[in-house]
Amino acid sequence: MQEKKTVRTGIVGSGFSATFHYHALSKIYGTVVDVVGVYSIDKSTAVPYAKDRNIRNFDRIEELIDEVDVVHVCVPPISHEEVSVAALSRNKFVICEKPLTGYFGDGSDQFHGDKFPRQKALDAALGSCERILDAEAKSQGRLLYAENWVYMPSIQKEREILEKTGGQILWIHGEEAHSGSHAAYYAYWKNGGGGVLIGKGCHPLTAALYLKRVEGRARDGKPIRPKTVTARAHALTRMPTFRDEGLIRCDYHDIDDFSMIHVTFEDGTLATVFASDIVVGGIHNWLEICANNHRARCNINPNTAMETYNPIEANFKDIYVVEKIETKAGWACTSPDEDWFTGYPQEMEAFYRTVAYGQEPESDSLLAADSISTIYSAYLSAERDGAAVEIKTF
Repeated sequence: MQEKKTVRTGIVGSGFSATFHYHALSKIYGTVVDVVGVYSIDKSTAVPYAKDRNIRNFDRIEELIDEVDVVHVCVPPISHEEVSVAALSRNKFVICEKPLTGYFGDGSDQFHGDKFPRQKALDAALGSCERILDAEAKSQGRLLYAENWVYMPSIQKEREILEKTGGQILWIHGEEAHSGSHAAYYAYWKNGGGGVLIGKGCHPLTAALYLKRVEGRARDGKPIRPKTVTARAHALTRMPTFRDEGLIRCDYHDIDDFSMIHVTFEDGTLATVFASDIVVGGIHNWLEICANNHRARCNINPNTAMETYNPIEANFKDIYVVEKIETKAGWACTSPDEDWFTGYPQEMEAFYRTVAYGQEPESDSLLAADSISTIYSAYLSAERDGAAVEIKTF
């Protein structure tokens, strides 16, 4: 039996993603994970984050990087490139949250997401991808892309089906939607690199890109890459005619809250992805695969693994039901283990097997870069009223 290796880990950031990364690390069984400490520019959250977990709070990011084997990039997307390149340049493995990178404006107080040419965003995002990939190429470490949709049990089961049957995917159709992010900073393009098209659309899109990679790899030994994209993006809750009933977030400053993208692949097949902040009733995550030899529906959230009926709201006061649901009364698709269904522990288990034992990851830097290239090409298409845009692949 192979002796478990110990991997030293550091977390950069102390917010939401840093919290669920740490929780997922506690479920890893293939390696021994030694969480050395955390670094965050926000000391008001970093200090309690470190204290609650009995880990060190580093004053300088360089000090943390030098003491670990793996760096978790759990900061806002605007800092992903900076932190990832810093870690890779010191030959560390990087686990980077989504999206890999993006375009976050020109740094001026006057920047507004409705008032700049989308070609500028595409060029900037591609340049950032190239710098990250170049840093990785020169490093002894690797960048592992924390796209949990890739590692969801249902998506991995579809991977098995494709690999064993040699199926040809003709059309992938997916969606991520809910009633809006709780994070105040999300309302501004400069903080997220866009709106729902990148913030939510990246999930089903990357899963679709991944499955076409799997298909090509299994049948012909090389991935099938995206070729063109057409898209539309809208700001429905910013319309003067929008009627606010208090259920949908509507304080966005300059971002899209509804988007649709249509991707063609180099083999002529298709993927359509919807993302929105206008859907009530909890988060809505799913992917459907229509192949030449099978059909699969990946009902991620909600799913019917468990259903509960609660006649009195207060009865479930201390019970977590499912993400983003507005009420706990009535029937609900209560998730018995939401992290497991959404792939968080499986993702971290796989990444640490890459670090410790050299196993090849399913979600890597090239998949991340293709996702970014597709997304910002989609923003350019939306600016052109849905005209097709060629996608640069890396």
